[in-house]
Amino acid sequence: MRVSVDGTRCQGHTLCSMIAPDMFVLDDVDGHASPVTEEVPADQEELVKEAAHSCPEQAIVIE
Repeated sequence: MRVSVDGTRCQGHTLCSMIAPDMFVLDDVDGHASPVTEEVPADQEELVKEAAHSCPEQAIVIE
């Protein structure tokens, strides 16, 4: 499983980093998220799916 964040959609709500703090890092300036790594470890898959589902902007892309 791979994850990415569409920077044009992310508005910095920070929900992803609250749900999956080991998988998403927030920019210090605008709060926009990016994945720590594109490859999602098996033990983080459910959290990443929950983060994607919770994103108000639907900016998290899972492949």
